[in-house]
Amino acid sequence: MIATAMRYEGWRAATAATGEEALAQVKAFAPAVIVLDVMLPDTDGFALLSQLRAGGDEVPVIFLTARDATEDRVRGLTLGGDDYVTKPFSLEELVARVHGLLRRAAITQARTTGLQVADLTLDEDSREVRRGSRLVELTPTEFELLRYLMRNSRTVLSKAQILDRVWQYDFGGNANVVELYISYLRKKIDTEASEPLIHTVRGVGYVLRPPIS
Repeated sequence: MIATAMRYEGWRAATAATGEEALAQVKAFAPAVIVLDVMLPDTDGFALLSQLRAGGDEVPVIFLTARDATEDRVRGLTLGGDDYVTKPFSLEELVARVHGLLRRAAITQARTTGLQVADLTLDEDSREVRRGSRLVELTPTEFELLRYLMRNSRTVLSKAQILDRVWQYDFGGNANVVELYISYLRKKIDTEASEPLIHTVRGVGYVLRPPIS
């Protein structure tokens, strides 16, 4: 059903019933995105993703599973997963998430180790951040938060998503740490001399996007 939905969108799709078959398909098919079930007959999706990442394969991965515990989501994202969809799910939502991953992957590949939104640039190798010609000094946590926002520019991210990806664990439901670090970033990125890039979407989360021209 999922493969049919993907083909309907105009993509080619390959399927695998086991982890071993999946690894073979990755080598032969070279997918742009993998939709990976956690529960497989010969292994689990977490172990399979670890093998892929250990081998240097950075293909975007969406976990698809009935396991919706916070620790499972955090484990999948920490291992290098890019998204996590729990069953039951809608095909429309899954297709939309694949579209999002493909879009972000294309942007990242085009920029290699550098990310740019408007006049804000971030070099992932040198860890240098600039707003125009101005060098911006960030703490390690501020850098990870900004990198996550820039990798998902124009996408509204919830506090829970940010906690999972930047801090890799939750704070017992306390999202104040996200608000605090967003305020730190704004003071350093969105100065009075520049147009704001970090925006609050009330009741939803935060988004980093270029100014509307």
